[in-house]
Amino acid sequence: MRIAKIETAEVNIPLVTPFKTALRTVNSVNDIVVRVTADDGRMGFGEAPPTAVITGDTKGSIRCAVEEFIAPNLIGMEIDNLDGMMKKLHGCIVKNTSAKAAVDMALYDLYAQSCRKPLYRVLGGSRTEVETDLTISVNGVDEMVEDSLKAVKQGFRILKIKVGKEGVKDIERIREIRAAVGPEIRLRIDANQGWTAKDATVLLAAALACTLTVTPVLADESVFSPEDAVRIIQNRAADLINIKLMKTGGIYEALKICAIAESYGVECMIGCMLESKIAVSAAAHLAAGKGIITRADLDGPSLCSVDPYTGGPIYEGAMIRMNENDGIGITGVPGF
Repeated sequence: MRIAKIETAEVNIPLVTPFKTALRTVNSVNDIVVRVTADDGRMGFGEAPPTAVITGDTKGSIRCAVEEFIAPNLIGMEIDNLDGMMKKLHGCIVKNTSAKAAVDMALYDLYAQSCRKPLYRVLGGSRTEVETDLTISVNGVDEMVEDSLKAVKQGFRILKIKVGKEGVKDIERIREIRAAVGPEIRLRIDANQGWTAKDATVLLAAALACTLTVTPVLADESVFSPEDAVRIIQNRAADLINIKLMKTGGIYEALKICAIAESYGVECMIGCMLESKIAVSAAAHLAAGKGIITRADLDGPSLCSVDPYTGGPIYEGAMIRMNENDGIGITGVPGF
């Protein structure tokens, strides 16, 4: 089975409510989707969000990287030559990690289909379901409290609280949400680069004093590559590593980070940008396949107002349940 064609399209999915962080406000998932077609007609799908403020990638740069650099280098390659495809993918253009991630997950999708197994089983098959948190966008305190209570009512036991815009006001956000949802709900605090090092020290100390008992630190934007993971771990700069396929360039490099983390005994989280079901499903398969990934921030599909795709893992509130379809499981994508 060989790669016959690599194509791109665009998907636009309105969000249930605006997604607000210290960096940006977004009203819809407007991503580039990739379809890789094999010469026997089988198809693999991938997705890349244009998150310029983090990865530097735009819709134009993603499509250019895929269509003008990646596709010409991969077409004709054997699907079962996974290492060869990945070396070619990562060697044909530098950076452009989101474009690489979209093609990478489509190739892993096809590779798992050729093995006649769901991708998570090809990756190790650690578990059949993954629990995710839900993002609470940064808004006024009352609105964030209301959104948090709605999330808990929907079955979410872990909330990711967006902060980073108003300094000391963030302590009030955290305190009021904790008081409203009670002590059993876990809170994750995400400042999205909105805090300086001094801010983080002062504000986390205040949060610890009023609401929290344990505050492990997660390295996110500081870890794009396996080399970054080694540096963070060896310098004891963080307690946990956050893996995002859009930062690593896909599953292939993410697996290297998993191996590094396992060797050091450091647990990982799997996260996502503002992604829809295709990319999040690829990340969920990785989480279900690797035991070192003990936490998940894969709420993209829960933030979307509709699901335009056919197939894939089943999203039920906080739980992502893997099915036994071959590959990632997505079989229908609008735009193709």
